[in-house]
Amino acid sequence: MSGIVLDLAGVAQWVRSWGGMENAFRAAHAAAGEGGKVSVFTLTFMKEVLRANRTTGAIAPSGRRLAECVTEMAQIAGEKVIVEYGPGTGVFTEVILQKKDPDAFFIALEVNPEFVRATRARCPGVTVYEDSAENTIKYLREAGHDHCDVIVSGLPWTRFDDSLQDSILNATHEVLRPGGRFVTFSYAFSPWVPSGRKFFKGKLPAKFPKTTVSRPIWKNFPPCLVFTAEKE
Repeated sequence: MSGIVLDLAGVAQWVRSWGGMENAFRAAHAAAGEGGKVSVFTLTFMKEVLRANRTTGAIAPSGRRLAECVTEMAQIAGEKVIVEYGPGTGVFTEVILQKKDPDAFFIALEVNPEFVRATRARCPGVTVYEDSAENTIKYLREAGHDHCDVIVSGLPWTRFDDSLQDSILNATHEVLRPGGRFVTFSYAFSPWVPSGRKFFKGKLPAKFPKTTVSRPIWKNFPPCLVFTAEKE
């Protein structure tokens, strides 16, 4: 992910240096919240940033404030079929579980096996598939559903090439019911760099004309924007 201009591959190299490692763990502490205690999930996240930065695509794990905002905009309560893309270490997953109806059907899809294990450990009982978001319809149909009501995404869109962006976005539009909501986020600077601008100001509103964007979530590290797209 590049921005102002920030390249995550460069961040990974930076973190490997002594000075970078110190600052990376400061970032981890900032994301950890009250008390500054770094959980095993945060440490797992930081390790995967270094090992698989193309598919991880983030600098620090999402914070509770961002999770609250994303799930609030997704209007989780009252919906019956909910999907999460890229749960990472389960920060959003945990909040979705708290807000969804007890009888709602909920699955998550994650390509990173370490994150699959982390989410399952953090949220026992949640069905997490080690697979790409492109294949959501397969798992919904296996459970007897043709569409879902809400999709919450933690995917690193600016890290994907055009073909993968298009494939996931098309699959998202196909699997949502009319009136269904797709909620995703980006770092506040991402829409102003080439890859982010192309996706968040081009592809996303072209596929979902009813797309809105939040004000920056300053309490997340780094600050984020939340995009809500409704299928017409």
